[in-house]
Amino acid sequence: MPQRLLADDATRLPLEHEPLPADEVLDGAPTTAVRTLGTVGDVEVGVWEMSAGTARDTEVDEVFVVLSGSGTVEFEDGERILLAPGTVVRLSVGERTRWTVEEPLRKVWIA
Repeated sequence: MPQRLLADDATRLPLEHEPLPADEVLDGAPTTAVRTLGTVGDVEVGVWEMSAGTARDTEVDEVFVVLSGSGTVEFEDGERILLAPGTVVRLSVGERTRWTVEEPLRKVWIA
């Protein structure tokens, strides 16, 4: 039987941060952490966090829900989404994004 409880409190789940590659950092010295919690079929579920700063990323197919923190994610087409607890966002594979995090941002992702 699959594990039912993936995290008793995803907002406090311990994560180990690592620096981002220098070519992805646009401002500050942001770090990120990721922890995969499990799978549903071929889909992974996990927790990701980024410290304050600005970085760019190339996305995978993903839906995420912001748990804590604040910031913005900007897309190449000019769309800008404010990120705060409760925000739900859909990312598509290959999209180039710019993440600006004001308060450490933690999200649950499904990809």
